[in-house]
Amino acid sequence: MKHSYLVALTGSGGTVPPELGVVRRLVDRGHRVTVLAEESLAAEVTATGARLRSRAGAGFARDTAAEIDSERPDLVLASYFAFGAMVAAQARDLPFMVLIPGIYPLPVEGGPPPGTGFGQAGGPVGRWRDRVVGSMVQRRWDQELLPQLNELRADFGLERLAHYQDQVQLAHRQLVLSSEAFDFAAQRPDGVRYVGPILDDPSWARDAEWTLPEGSEPLVLVSLSSNEEHQAECLQRIVDALGRLPVRGLVTAGPALDTTAISPPSNVTVLSAAPHHELMRHASLVITHGGHGTLVKAFAADLPVVLLPHGRDHADNAARVRAHQAGITLSRTATPQQIAAAVRKVLRTPTHYRAAAELGRVLRGDAMSDLLMRELEPSPDHPDPVFDRVVPVRELES
Repeated sequence: MKHSYLVALTGSGGTVPPELGVVRRLVDRGHRVTVLAEESLAAEVTATGARLRSRAGAGFARDTAAEIDSERPDLVLASYFAFGAMVAAQARDLPFMVLIPGIYPLPVEGGPPPGTGFGQAGGPVGRWRDRVVGSMVQRRWDQELLPQLNELRADFGLERLAHYQDQVQLAHRQLVLSSEAFDFAAQRPDGVRYVGPILDDPSWARDAEWTLPEGSEPLVLVSLSSNEEHQAECLQRIVDALGRLPVRGLVTAGPALDTTAISPPSNVTVLSAAPHHELMRHASLVITHGGHGTLVKAFAADLPVVLLPHGRDHADNAARVRAHQAGITLSRTATPQQIAAAVRKVLRTPTHYRAAAELGRVLRGDAMSDLLMRELEPSPDHPDPVFDRVVPVRELES
């Protein structure tokens, strides 16, 4: 049975490739998929085979409601911050699921407060820390997001919420595009499902021309954010560090950074883009800002990392890398000497390689599983009541 899906995507950068990977998998299995996104994503959406509907306004709610009214999709899939799409789906009494391309980002019992970079609490003091800091984090996010969210819900005739995350918790499923083995253990809501990472490279990287640097020295792949995060200065310190070592450095600058902003030493090559899936087959180590996508690709290739967190979820990812001993974390402001020392240490430490390989074994298994499609496609073996009331696409088209 084929179904119709409306996918509402927010943002750019590292969250887009895994979300579009979900879209591509649905299209490849014959489903009808419409993606509601900014016009800047038109080429990437088109490459999946899905239909693009460009956002007309600043928010998702009106556009999502209009698309639901005109196309009658069976299910809405929303990016984590696409609150407007969730509100519209709820108001139209249409089931929705939330795509989370990373570790689980909401407060949970037994887990450290999100956004803090804390490790897992190990005793009464740690649990007290999590309660105190967690309440502060909750207030900050509620102050920033809740008034507008409740105003929007009121416009659609929905009741007020007590906390911003309550909107996400109303989803039929929260699909975490990661492996539970990478995340910290905690008591998560019933609707949370870890469905494995999406390891696809973005289209602008898959289609890039590239060659490996010549030589037999260990290859160190460097990849910071594909968004503008003022990373040029940090990237320059990284390549200066690699210039001190007997390695071959390969930097993929990404679409947000001009390669001429970096002055590399003779043993470092700077490319605008290249497919990480291919490069990591030849690499010995990855240096990254800590984005989830780069991390899971590195571990899936059995590679440890040197991490310089820049923001967002990077510190939380770094805490998990430290817990697994799959690499070394430095400050974003680390000196070339400190970066070089960390690279040298990781290259010489079998423990980091064993830890990365263990994570890689789990990540590869989850990525190749049918966990994602089991949630998105009901079957006789795995029925889902969310689809009981929808009309199959073939009936609509007839």
